[in-house]
Amino acid sequence: MTKPDFLDEPPVRAELTDYDREHMKLYMRVLDAAADGADWREAVAVIFGIDPNSDPVRARRVADSHLARARWMTEHGYRQLLREGRE
Repeated sequence: MTKPDFLDEPPVRAELTDYDREHMKLYMRVLDAAADGADWREAVAVIFGIDPNSDPVRARRVADSHLARARWMTEHGYRQLLREGRE
């Protein structure tokens, strides 16, 4: 995945989206950074390639929205992945 291969905000749906499937690795990296207590500014710079000093509003939106969707995946989205794996 190249750095610009993401939306500023992932689609928010009650079911998995193609975006979710394509960005699973990114979600894991975001979750790992949060679990490790990484500062969101450092995480968004490393994971998304966005400079939080030059574009703080966008950087925060990208970081927060992807973390929220990644957390949704751990609570709800994984169930659909499990069902799909059984088919």
